[in-house]
Amino acid sequence: MKYATALLLALLVAGLALSAQVPPPPTDQGPPIRVEVDLVNIVFSVVDRRYRHVAGLGPDDFLVYEDGVPQKIRYFSSESNLPLRIGLVVDMSNSVRPRFQYEQEAAIDFLHTVLRPKTDRAFLLAFDATPSLVQDFTDDPLALSGAIRALRAGGGTALYDAIFLAAKRLGQTARSDQRKMLIVLGDGDDNQSVVSFTEALEMAQRHEVVIFTVSTSAPPIKYSGESVKFRNPCEVLGEQGDKILQRFAEETGGTPYCPFDTLDVGRSFEQIVNELRNQYTLAYTPTNRVRDGRFRHITIETRRKGLRVNHRPGYYATPLPEASVGSPGSR
Repeated sequence: MKYATALLLALLVAGLALSAQVPPPPTDQGPPIRVEVDLVNIVFSVVDRRYRHVAGLGPDDFLVYEDGVPQKIRYFSSESNLPLRIGLVVDMSNSVRPRFQYEQEAAIDFLHTVLRPKTDRAFLLAFDATPSLVQDFTDDPLALSGAIRALRAGGGTALYDAIFLAAKRLGQTARSDQRKMLIVLGDGDDNQSVVSFTEALEMAQRHEVVIFTVSTSAPPIKYSGESVKFRNPCEVLGEQGDKILQRFAEETGGTPYCPFDTLDVGRSFEQIVNELRNQYTLAYTPTNRVRDGRFRHITIETRRKGLRVNHRPGYYATPLPEASVGSPGSR
């Protein structure tokens, strides 16, 4: 069974590579970075009860734990200009057809807002029964816009395969000083994937890819005076697919968005932009120096009441390559 799964994944990867109609991008691989000690780097954002981003905080405002053990913050900074590497993953299955055009235009507006020439790059991966790389890495929002408008909804749904392959592509091309993220636009359903939810999530976590999700499903309640009190409509999840999207986002340090209507799709993308431009970075040397390949859980807390920290939940303590033993790198 494992052999069959591996073979199918290999065919998927090969098909994805062949589907790109543009030359492969530069690998963005610079010279290896050497530091004296292992560092765990965390990019995170802070919001208040109304989901407004909070600026002006410093290292003394935070407590960091790894597997429940307190860690000492060695480096801290406020980040607003990190280079971005974005994978836009768009569901083209029949189930998203009713709101597909509105979502296409919202995604286009997002790319025009967030992409900075010569600094940020994005690619477009669309999926129905199979994933397809429609537009490879580019800093040109017009090229991405044309590719998005050419998409047509119809077919099955292979969400997990799409996230698995998009996260792998980001991990293979982006450097450690670039923020890697997926923006997943879909309803969270899956009926065609070769890989499982767990395998797709693990691929994103191993490559430190943050996932933001924008649901195409209608929320279980209508927009009203009561509903505006919600920090995020995802607080009232109705469909099983929305719960899947929420897990992908929250277990990678991202945020799930569940628009009330087609107009609110654009607001969801605006919130993602605000989060990307209002972030912090901290780094610590873990007290547990054993590289045993296990997943280490990270918790960041604030000393200030009423604030919430969004961050990736941890990292894999992968062993160093033999050639790098004695020259630790950052995580």
